[in-house]
Amino acid sequence: MTITEVIFARGHMNVQLTHKTTLQITKDAFLSKRGDCVIAIAATKGATDLSPKFKEAAQHEKTRIEVVIEIDNEKEIVTAQGSPRLTFSNPNDLVVRKSNYVCSRTLAIHADKAAADLSKKLVEKLQNPDQTVKITLVAELAT
Repeated sequence: MTITEVIFARGHMNVQLTHKTTLQITKDAFLSKRGDCVIAIAATKGATDLSPKFKEAAQHEKTRIEVVIEIDNEKEIVTAQGSPRLTFSNPNDLVVRKSNYVCSRTLAIHADKAAADLSKKLVEKLQNPDQTVKITLVAELAT
C-alpha cells in the first residue's frame, strides 16, 4: 500500500540547512537564522493536516517514508521510516529525524539525510523567498 501527500511551501533568505540530524517544513511565514533545520516555510500542511490514511500507514515500523523535495529541475529524496509512536498532533510543523526521537512534530525517523546533507544547489534555491517548493511525501507500507 502506497499513500502520497503533496505539500507546497516557499523558500526564505534565512534558510541555513546546517542541522546535522533533522530537517523541518513549517507553516510559519517567517524564519529566523536560528532555524537551521528548516528547509521551507509557509507550507500548505502541518502534521495534523495529513490525511488519516497517510498517518495510519506511517504509524507502522515497516513503513518506508520518502520525502521528495523539488524545485525547478533540482530534486532531493530523503528516505526514512515510520513508527507506531508518531502522533501527527502538531498543526504547524513536520520534522524528519535521523534519530528515533518522536514528538508531536515528527513525520519520520531513521532518515538517511538531514538538512546539512542536502545539495548546495538545492540550498541556494531554498534561500530564494520567491521560490516555490514542492514536497511529496510517500508512505509505502511493506506487506
